[in-house]
Amino acid sequence: MKRTLFYLLLFPVFCILTISSSCTGSKDTEADSTDDKVAVITQKYPDFSADSAFQFIQKQVKFGYRIPGTQAHARCADWLYAKLKMYCDTVYFQKTTAVTWDKKTIPVYNLVGVFNPKAVQRGVWAAHWDSRPWADNDTTRKNEPIDAANDGASGVGVLLELARNLKKNPPPYGIDIVFFDAEDYGKSEYENSFCLGSQYWSKNPHIRGYKAQFGVLLDMVGGKDAVFGRETLSMQQAGWVMNHTWAIAEELGFGSTFSNINVYPITDDHHYVFQGSQIPMIDIIQHDPERNTFAKYWHTHADNMDAISKETLFKVGKTMSALMFNPPIQIQP
Repeated sequence: MKRTLFYLLLFPVFCILTISSSCTGSKDTEADSTDDKVAVITQKYPDFSADSAFQFIQKQVKFGYRIPGTQAHARCADWLYAKLKMYCDTVYFQKTTAVTWDKKTIPVYNLVGVFNPKAVQRGVWAAHWDSRPWADNDTTRKNEPIDAANDGASGVGVLLELARNLKKNPPPYGIDIVFFDAEDYGKSEYENSFCLGSQYWSKNPHIRGYKAQFGVLLDMVGGKDAVFGRETLSMQQAGWVMNHTWAIAEELGFGSTFSNINVYPITDDHHYVFQGSQIPMIDIIQHDPERNTFAKYWHTHADNMDAISKETLFKVGKTMSALMFNPPIQIQP
């Protein structure tokens, strides 16, 4: 990954925001008897299987390099569509093309799974499913593609497991799961060359006039000892969603994983979704505080199944399951 991510040479120091629960899924909240905090999780939610999510990731990697235009990419797209058809009420296979930074025309496949399609209130969860064509951060074989187990497949694996649970536990509002394509085909020196799938979907959604009240992007969410900080664009564009999500993680005991550290702005799919559709979306993305960048295996051949941690998948998946049933909006009956 990533994208035109911009490091600020003189990055401003942001005050850590107090985690709040100003918009909960229910008016009825319970006080925590031990520390007098108001409970954010008031509604029951399905459990999450890290083993199942791991298998979904493994399946994607076994297809081979999911580079747009390759046979592995086409086969994986068909499999993702079939899995969403198994779980969702309605599924869309959005096909288009895009011109890359090196003037190639590539196929772009966005896949959308819809739950409760008639609901007006909606939340969107997204991840990218393509893989990086180059190992540009590796010391050797820089021009060869990578497995992209964490950078791409991990978010998809978590969302597929969440979709499997939603099939058995229908949500009380509309939930849309979107798999963006061609996120990782770019070069940072070429503006807007990343996130080609989300750039298209944000302006050409799967149904005309589509709107969601909030969104969550999962990107690199399976790495060992992963830490997720408060990414700057997420705070600027959807701080209330991030505050609510981090409060849920804290309540579940995952506060050290969902950290209050401030992270530089990252031009990821969530940013293009906001630009094109005004849907406030946060980016849950792995950040290495010691390196002040992404994980050491980012854009290298070490981004394989050995980099995936079931413990991290469980923490992210359980937090997302709780968030789906305790969203940062007031559900109308």
